[in-house]
Amino acid sequence: MKNDATQSEAPRDEWRRLSALWPYLWEHRLRVAAALVLLIGAKGATVLLPIVLKHIVDALDTSETARISLPVVLLLAYGALRLASVLFGQLRDLVFGRVTERAMRRIALTVFEHLHALDMDFHLSRRTGGLSRDIERGIGGISFLLRFMLFNIIPTLLEIALVAGILLFYYSAWFAVIVLVSVVIYIGATALLTEWRTRHVRESNRLDARANTRAVDSLLNYETVKYFGNERYEAERYDRELRDWEAALRRSRLSLGTLNTIQATVIAIAITAMMLLAGSRVVSGQMTLGDLVMINAYMIQLFVPLNFLGFVYRELKKSLADTARMFRLLDVEAGVDDVPNAHTLVATRPQVRFENVQFGYQAQRQILRGIDFTIEPGKKLAVVGQSGAGKSTLARLLFRFYDVDGGQISVDGHDIRDVTLASLRDAIGVVPQDTVLFNDTIEYNIAYGQPDAPPAAVARAARMAHLDRLIERLPDGMDTLVGERGLKLSGGEKQRIAIARAILKNPAILIFDEATSSLDSHAEQAITTALAELAADHTTLVIAHRLSTVVDADEIVVMDDGRIIERGRHAELLAADGHYAAMWRLQQRESS
Repeated sequence: MKNDATQSEAPRDEWRRLSALWPYLWEHRLRVAAALVLLIGAKGATVLLPIVLKHIVDALDTSETARISLPVVLLLAYGALRLASVLFGQLRDLVFGRVTERAMRRIALTVFEHLHALDMDFHLSRRTGGLSRDIERGIGGISFLLRFMLFNIIPTLLEIALVAGILLFYYSAWFAVIVLVSVVIYIGATALLTEWRTRHVRESNRLDARANTRAVDSLLNYETVKYFGNERYEAERYDRELRDWEAALRRSRLSLGTLNTIQATVIAIAITAMMLLAGSRVVSGQMTLGDLVMINAYMIQLFVPLNFLGFVYRELKKSLADTARMFRLLDVEAGVDDVPNAHTLVATRPQVRFENVQFGYQAQRQILRGIDFTIEPGKKLAVVGQSGAGKSTLARLLFRFYDVDGGQISVDGHDIRDVTLASLRDAIGVVPQDTVLFNDTIEYNIAYGQPDAPPAAVARAARMAHLDRLIERLPDGMDTLVGERGLKLSGGEKQRIAIARAILKNPAILIFDEATSSLDSHAEQAITTALAELAADHTTLVIAHRLSTVVDADEIVVMDDGRIIERGRHAELLAADGHYAAMWRLQQRESS
């Protein structure tokens, strides 16, 4: 399945997803086995409690003489069994807790790594807020499935079977029939009503995710909201989402009330029938008072897990849906991936070649039409043109965010589709037009270009990017937090950090995508000098709108509507008096 993780899934397929958890359980099979032994011990002690209680009551009720001496052994046994049921349960949770926590960690990491491995097209079509909520709910669902299904549903069913067997053995089939029939009706009613209720739960979850996505999207675009004074507009849009969510929650709450009422009715009828039958036999002398207490204790013991079983079933359906939705992310195949037997690219001062490159983000919208150019080793090629000409698409294709529809891109004669993505991207450093920073320190964001770089190398990269004056002015220096997406810094300061990252990475191929677009003239001149020094020994692709930044390029390619319409050095293009010369005159007038 490529770039599609939103398809609906049948309930049987949701159950099939549980098989994906098996490897994580098998890895800790000894712990799982020990937990199951403790589970059986805890449940056995729980089931024996009413039997011991029966004998205590009968011993105290036989005669006046018996009442004088307490059945100490039975009372001690009762206390020991109650302690054992709790102690075994706690030990079981302690032993199995490691399995649950390790599974949650490893699955979360697997999904995280897979999402980073997916191509840009997937991430552009998904909203990050909703995606993170899917992962969060999925991990929570796994925790519920592993703990409650193994240690609540199975033990409850085991206890019901044991109680029915004991009642059949001690008394008559009617007691066992009442227990089993009431349980079957209870589970059947719970299953049917929960299927109906789950639709409301899923709808409320969907609307919750949509409202959360709306809030995250609005807050991430805080500056844009402020620029246009659209706070009220955003609040109204968010409130509309919340209003739909509120209505869905109301329907979910009403369905829960209906389900709880029917469950309570089934349990009340079952207990009443059981006590009437037991009471009549006590009166007739067929059963003792201890037998009545024992049966009542069993029904009370069953009442709690049966009532809890309803909750578990409801949550189980929700957890299955949440887990399946998260696991569907793992089914998404990357549109751009390594081919079989892809080799590692080794490049120092490589040649980069575009040969008759055709590309469109959509079949109906062609972006590039037969692009041909070569960047010789250690040279700088600039691509200029109006917005929408396809300039930035060249950088995305070279970095293999997308694959070409026709033609090929090669590095040192190797088609980039035949080399590993990791080695290709390791050989390329990008300074993007829109720099997004992590909500961390300036030092962290610069060091992201080479996380294991020593502080001295980070400081050197900052100086080369002309960040030293900014850092000196800040009270916390390199430890200054930049804020969400770098909002505490200006556009120019963010771009300098992006340039420092590239300097620190020191790749074989450099891509500057409008790298000085947010700088003033003074900063642009200073950083252009730094970029020229950095690019001196690197094969460089410069994508620019300001022509003043590319006058020193070894070759300038002029694009329009996805085609190359002119090429040459700065002086040659001015002498040709074509499209480039017209752009140059226009920008000179605007800057004067």
